[in-house]
Amino acid sequence: MQIIRKIPVKQILTQSSRAELKDRFDERIARLDRECRQLSFEQKKLERKPGVSRQEVERRFSKEISRRRDQMRWIEYQLNQLEILPDGSELETDEVDALIEVNEGDSWNEMIRDQQMIIKDGIVIRAR
Repeated sequence: MQIIRKIPVKQILTQSSRAELKDRFDERIARLDRECRQLSFEQKKLERKPGVSRQEVERRFSKEISRRRDQMRWIEYQLNQLEILPDGSELETDEVDALIEVNEGDSWNEMIRDQQMIIKDGIVIRAR
């Protein structure tokens, strides 16, 4: 039998990986900002529509905009932490699904032990 298990991918921080992560965070912030502006536009458009409750529209859109702004603040915090961390630090950047073969008689503890992949400058250096 095969099972799917999530395995964290950790990246060793170097100058190039720091720049790559910063670019990725900046892109996510820009995307979230565009989404906020688009939602505001859609909100104003719906509020002018007859037969639609302004309060309900405002409540729904405010909730979505607030959620995206919270995500932006979290990413900005991560950016600040990225600047503080020294080179060589391990950061959990992704999570991948791994297909694991399970047979009768296998040790379950061995199957569920902490597994992870370590990446340095785009190259897998350890799979443990």
